Amino acid sequence: MAIITFTSEGTRETGQTLSVAAFATQMAIEHNYRILLIGTGFQETTLESCFWDLNRMESTKKKIVADAPGQSGIESGLEGLLKIIASNRTSTDIVRNYTRVVFKERLDVLFSPKTTDLAEYTQIAQQYPDILQTANRCYDLVIVDLNKHMEPNAKRAILDNSDVVIMNLTQNLSAINQFMELREQDEFYRKKNIMIVMGKYDRFSKYNVKNVSKYLREKKEINAIPYCTLFFESCEEGTVVDYFLSIRKLSDDEDRNAVFVKEVEKMCNAVIYKLQELQMRM
Repeated sequence: MAIITFTSEGTRETGQTLSVAAFATQMAIEHNYRILLIGTGFQETTLESCFWDLNRMESTKKKIVADAPGQSGIESGLEGLLKIIASNRTSTDIVRNYTRVVFKERLDVLFSPKTTDLAEYTQIAQQYPDILQTANRCYDLVIVDLNKHMEPNAKRAILDNSDVVIMNLTQNLSAINQFMELREQDEFYRKKNIMIVMGKYDRFSKYNVKNVSKYLREKKEINAIPYCTLFFESCEEGTVVDYFLSIRKLSDDEDRNAVFVKEVEKMCNAVIYKLQELQMRM
């Protein structure tokens, strides 16, 4: 049982959420874990959109409510879970009642808060550590897509509760230098449980994993999630699962989709190894 958190700093887009979706999907398909994927964004549905057509989901929900006279809505998701946790009526599998299933017994998703009020979102964010601890009792892996704009104390509380923290970098010198400065200023980012991944990766850039690993003085080569057109399109269409299942049949190792999934699997194995390594240190 472990908590794995993807995070990033700065203003540049790292492709973090799409990297999270790829990582969680591949982990669920190829490894025998029960996984919970948690979104933490404010007015953000990118993660959910990777797996479902949200317009169709909303239409279905409206129909259910319309067919149930006297009901103004159906409470579910994060806000509903928080009420149960606050009432101390939690059970081993209570979290699963508030998630949406991607792969039965393999991958569930807990959506980001539905509130559109920033003050309410800030209050909810403070309660994520309780959610993580509850979820960690009934899942093998809890994967968090951490919102970079979350209030700093709430964000740090999530990071402190994580077994592995994956820093997402963009493939440019300023972002890499910014991370180096962050690591020098904050001891947290020098811990053994910190891993690095470059999203939207271009292997033909001079800032490739080999060179950046040397520049950052990493003992092991960092990971990367390559830019892949079909994958990014699937994220917009809610068909990430279909994409991953379809490319399993590829036999051409030079195909860009085969290269993509190979790198994602490499990252999955690196995280598993890191968890085992950390466990041995305890």
